[in-house]
Amino acid sequence: MDQNNSILSEIFKGISFPNNEIDLIESKLETINLKKGDTLLRADETVLYQYYVYKGCIRTYYIDKYGKEHTLQFAINDWWISDYTAFFSTEKAIMHIEVLQDAELYRISKKDMEILFTETTQLETFFRKKMEKAFASFQKRILSNLAASAKERYVSFRTTYPNIEQNVKNYHIASYLGITTESLSRIRKELTQD
Repeated sequence: MDQNNSILSEIFKGISFPNNEIDLIESKLETINLKKGDTLLRADETVLYQYYVYKGCIRTYYIDKYGKEHTLQFAINDWWISDYTAFFSTEKAIMHIEVLQDAELYRISKKDMEILFTETTQLETFFRKKMEKAFASFQKRILSNLAASAKERYVSFRTTYPNIEQNVKNYHIASYLGITTESLSRIRKELTQD
């Protein structure tokens, strides 16, 4: 198969695969379509896959012992998402994954990823670089939550997720920022007056 006519050219931008690898990789990716409101994963489930978001909007969140939701990540077009703590270990999921907009996803199991890593080193390098960027991003987010004001965190959110606000609920954004919806409204008002 020609890679230019394959989803692989979008998922793995910048990598050119030989035809035999294209067929192998495509055989390991499974397409799934989900509707807004669907649950992709619940806490305490076994995590078998990580997902590439081709279309749509997904979020991961954690529910604390008081029942409060804490949004960890949004995944929009061209992002990967999973409960990585569980995906890379034998632990059960601690996150929930919810579909916020109708979505078309490609999923791959850890077992199939390992097979592909032995067959093509390009994929191992691709995923290693993705994980390095994700780790650095999460570290920056932790530092931001510790040291930045709520207004600064909101401005950073808008940079990271441009054009997402009209597609997610205010309480999801507030949960991601670690603030109340009232604080989010106040910050938005302040920014429009600046």
